[in-house]
Amino acid sequence: MKEPWSIKSRARVCAGTEQSFEDGQAIHAAIFPDADASGYLRKDFSEEAWKELDKEGEVPFSHWKTVFKLPVANEKSEGVVKDDPETLLRRLVEEEEEHTENARYILAVMLERQKLLRETDTQKLPSGLLRVYEHRKTGDVFIIKDPQIALTDVEKVQDEIRELLDPQPVIEEEEINSDFSTEENESDEKKE
Repeated sequence: MKEPWSIKSRARVCAGTEQSFEDGQAIHAAIFPDADASGYLRKDFSEEAWKELDKEGEVPFSHWKTVFKLPVANEKSEGVVKDDPETLLRRLVEEEEEHTENARYILAVMLERQKLLRETDTQKLPSGLLRVYEHRKTGDVFIIKDPQIALTDVEKVQDEIRELLDPQPVIEEEEINSDFSTEENESDEKKE
């Protein structure tokens, strides 16, 4: 069964009270199974609404306490590489291709080490281990399957990620040789 991994954005209002959050306010983020969409639904709650949710007995798939931060304008300058690790992770998560599962996991770990993402929860499912990451600045949530990569395969996956981040055009050996011989001919002509 293919699991729908996607990015869940932080809400600006409480799911329980519908009141706007204040910058710096402590909130509870929760992910619930969404039967309608065959995926997951994120809801954010104020402290008071979270206590009421506990009384209602609605059980989230995953939850954690965080701080609401007002969204910031895009900080990236135009000089940034098209596919930095964060942009690449977002693209691969949206594309949801099974063959990129290892790359998504390694990118999430890289971004966690760079302190851009923080792991908020881990859930064991019959289909494997899911790790829930929250973006420290935007509050976006990434649900990433842990593919349990063997240590012998880590370098191969890292090479795959390097190639995705900085694809180099493939230069045929004939092109290199023809360019080199053209330069030699030009320098020989100048000597004469």
